[in-house]
Amino acid sequence: MNTIQHWIDGSAVPGTDTAAVFDPATGQEQARVALGGPEVVNTAVTAAERAFETWSESSLSQRTQVMFAFRQLLVEHEEELGRIISAEHGKTVADARGEITRGREVVEFACGLGDVLKGSFSDQVSRDVDVHNFRQPLGVVAGITPFNFPAMVPLWMHPIAIATGNTFVLKPSERDPSAANFVAGLYQKAGLPDGVFNVVHGGKDAVDAILAHPGIAAVSFVGSTPIAKYVHEQATSRGKRVQALGGAKNHAVVLPDADLEFAANHITAGAYGSAGERCMAVSVAVAVGDAADGLVEVLARKAREVKVGPGHVPGVEMGPLITKVAQERVENAVGIAAAQGATVVVDGRGLKIEGHEEGFFTGPSLLDHVTAEMDAYRDELFGPVLAIVRVDTLDEAIAVINANPYGNGTALFTASGEAARRFQRKVTVGMIGVNVPVPVPMSYYSFGGWKDSLVGDSPIHGPEGIRFYTRPKVVTTRWPRPAQQVAAGFNFPTSS
Repeated sequence: MNTIQHWIDGSAVPGTDTAAVFDPATGQEQARVALGGPEVVNTAVTAAERAFETWSESSLSQRTQVMFAFRQLLVEHEEELGRIISAEHGKTVADARGEITRGREVVEFACGLGDVLKGSFSDQVSRDVDVHNFRQPLGVVAGITPFNFPAMVPLWMHPIAIATGNTFVLKPSERDPSAANFVAGLYQKAGLPDGVFNVVHGGKDAVDAILAHPGIAAVSFVGSTPIAKYVHEQATSRGKRVQALGGAKNHAVVLPDADLEFAANHITAGAYGSAGERCMAVSVAVAVGDAADGLVEVLARKAREVKVGPGHVPGVEMGPLITKVAQERVENAVGIAAAQGATVVVDGRGLKIEGHEEGFFTGPSLLDHVTAEMDAYRDELFGPVLAIVRVDTLDEAIAVINANPYGNGTALFTASGEAARRFQRKVTVGMIGVNVPVPVPMSYYSFGGWKDSLVGDSPIHGPEGIRFYTRPKVVTTRWPRPAQQVAAGFNFPTSS
């Protein structure tokens, strides 16, 4: 059986302990993955520290050339990488190609960092004195990333970190680890020096070793809110910079003036795409006033039409969940919702796919008459379950969203510009879509929610990513002529 090894200093490094990697469509073990701890992390950091000495001094031209070559390799190997992701995660190959494309956009942004990294210059701030500033890399930085986007989320981190002159240690999810090694191979083909990008596989031992290692200057994390809080606390207490993105409960509000077919089409895709295992998935539809009955009717029809099956099969729209535990948790949540008073309009529990009876499949579920007190509303289910909350007015819908502890993404479906403007100004959410169900920003903006969806104050990629992976220097200079006498003063210096 294939063992997925660590990737350190340009080559595969074996581990002593391993864990199973499953095929979610069959429920069968398909590979083993090495599990690293403090020793392996230290080996990776040591390699990255050596590489930083030269990579941080490389020219912007050299870094840009590597990024352009890496970007082209991602294009050429998109299908192969997509199938690797689908085989370990369960999502469809088309969905996997989509996440690669969104990650590649960050590489394209990194290709233009020569312009973004330009400093500023102020002439003659005092007599014969000039001031300029520039930004420098931090050193060795690390990324701890989730299973649901094994290519895209790491690509939100390491291209910007590397392009700005840092070296990188990635700890991907041990549930679908192969994409990280494949990307490491692409970097090597692109001409990235060994040691600049390293991959350490593992679980909590590897995470804790990264958070504690004194050679790591910054940590980027995406995952659940409790773990985001843990990562932020542990890393900042050791003086590290931290990006920590947490969980979500994303609402899509539908007003009576919305096109219900259009809204339901996009909400269905946003709720059940990737089996709901997205931090930007639509998990709550807020039906306003007269929109409710019609919206539920259309959503029910569309939920029943979703084609579920193995992710590699053409025409399949939704694959299995990542693990048996996830499948059981989601199906139990539907049962609890019914017991608490929700109406199960579409029940996806117990779905069996012919030839894949042991796979981790569950069908789309639609719950109506859900209230804020129910577990199905309060918990981040991370599965193909859409809850309908009914309210009378847009202001009431905004109040529902603002009372929720999460603030990652939200959407409004309407034909009213006034309603849209009021909505986007009033909701306490970081990313907003108007007639767009999954409002993931482009790479030249930054990704990050509010409230419990972001621990600390550092969003990811885009301009915020540049600031996170670099620190500024300001230089004040004077070049006196040889015969010129410049009096030194004991008072605090001022401009004159």
